[in-house]
Amino acid sequence: MKSPWNILLVTLLFLLLPLRTLASPTSDDQPSISDPNGQTCLACVVVVSVIEQLAQVHNSTVAASMERLCSYLPEKLFLKTTCYLVIEVFGPDIIKLLSTDVNADVVCHSLEFCKQDPGQPLCHLYPLPKEAWKRTLEKATQIVRKSPTLKYSRSSSDVCSLPFLAKICQRIKLAIKNSVPFKDVDSDKYSVFPTLRGYHWRGRDCNDSNKMAYPGRRPENWDVHEDSNCNGIWGVDPKDGIPYEKKFCEGSQPRGIILLGDSAGAHFHISPEWITASQMSLKSFINLPTALTNELNWPQISGVTGFLDSTSGIKESSLYLRLWKRNRCNHRDYQNISRNGASSKNLDKFIESLSRNQLLDHPAIVLYAMIGNDVCSGKVDPVPEMTTPEKLYSNIMQTLKYLNSHLPNGSHVILYGLADGTFLWNHLHNRYYPLGQLNKDVTYAHFYSFLNCLQVSPCRSWMSSNKTLRTLTSERAKQLSNTLKKIANSQKFTNFDLFYADFDFQEVTEEWQKRGGQPWQLIEPVDGFHPNERSLHSGPLTNTWIWCHEES
Repeated sequence: MKSPWNILLVTLLFLLLPLRTLASPTSDDQPSISDPNGQTCLACVVVVSVIEQLAQVHNSTVAASMERLCSYLPEKLFLKTTCYLVIEVFGPDIIKLLSTDVNADVVCHSLEFCKQDPGQPLCHLYPLPKEAWKRTLEKATQIVRKSPTLKYSRSSSDVCSLPFLAKICQRIKLAIKNSVPFKDVDSDKYSVFPTLRGYHWRGRDCNDSNKMAYPGRRPENWDVHEDSNCNGIWGVDPKDGIPYEKKFCEGSQPRGIILLGDSAGAHFHISPEWITASQMSLKSFINLPTALTNELNWPQISGVTGFLDSTSGIKESSLYLRLWKRNRCNHRDYQNISRNGASSKNLDKFIESLSRNQLLDHPAIVLYAMIGNDVCSGKVDPVPEMTTPEKLYSNIMQTLKYLNSHLPNGSHVILYGLADGTFLWNHLHNRYYPLGQLNKDVTYAHFYSFLNCLQVSPCRSWMSSNKTLRTLTSERAKQLSNTLKKIANSQKFTNFDLFYADFDFQEVTEEWQKRGGQPWQLIEPVDGFHPNERSLHSGPLTNTWIWCHEES
């Protein structure tokens, strides 16, 4: 019989796979910078913090707060079941420990979800106890020393080795790794399923049994008999015998939009309601299953390829929707080929998921927007991991040659420069992190330090109190941006024009402040790193939209 911990891991499969990609891996042939033990510790501290704060907000017992948390979770993906299993297995120990007024750090260390290796610093999110840490931990350990839960392995590395999970695990991993739909009957890289790299990421397939019918292709015989390009326009006008596709789309220069990006382009987002006890309700986790099966990304509302209305009341449409509103023949012609941790160093691992046939398809506008991971790393010394200008030049030329051999003639490619991440520390470090807002005890400076200690930070280079390191990182980012600009100004290709655009976050900030906003409101509050939906729908896209409008 499997241990309760392994059963828990099975039900958390959809959660664990995307979480493995949260940090910024460099390439598949190099070790990941993300420490699985660090991720386990982080998850434990967050969950225990939420339980403790729910009890505080509702003036209830710890047992009641755990019950409340589970009641909020949806049934999908066995999330509610998993939560109740956690309560059954670990609840008694958590109740005993929290009753002694220790914090989440102490709880997770005593339950061995967090560990301090010999010679390594102690990783903690909250201020250290008034009593010496060693003595506090000894007392807590005594409370649970006979607990049956301590005999279960905390390692999550063997989830996919379970025989009945191996096949499904492999398919999901390949879908994420290769950035192609998990569910694609005709193997044309388009799907009728929304998540797991389905139509949230690229246009919805209109015939999943015919690989010659997909978004973005030139109409076959003006789509007299069927919709071959999935834009919803087909058939013949009975009044004059002219095919609708010919009548509405001929000469309109349809073109698709393709993003080669990182987690910012995929719109990585963890809802603050998921970890903020005072905001938590039955409605808080409705979208959690969708988010988990999209690797905690929200491409369906992203700034480039989003096709759904903003969840934040933002008036600006995505670049795809702007093109679609101007020419409805572009319907469904979008591809978000972004990946958490993507950079110029590993784009070659998944660029083949791009779907464009030089002979059969319309031209496309391709945005290359790797705005941070070439200078970001979670390692103790992140500087050696940074991409050099020479290496970036080689990587980009390799990417452009690939695009030239796959894009239809008349396409356009825009290279985006890197962001300047000094914004993060400057505007966030002394603000309270969501888990610290209730008791005013955790700032973003504490949160960044915790991530760095656990070696799970998406960008130690900028999310650090070390001003010298932050400055050096911004200088390297500027060098890489200049390299991209140099390539755009000097290189010519037969099938596309090449352009460069700055990722001008300062412009976004100034525009937001004119509207009465504060700079910190432009960053994802939970991870404290990514530009949020508000910022991605603003400045950086403006120049691209103006250019597209003029070209059309």
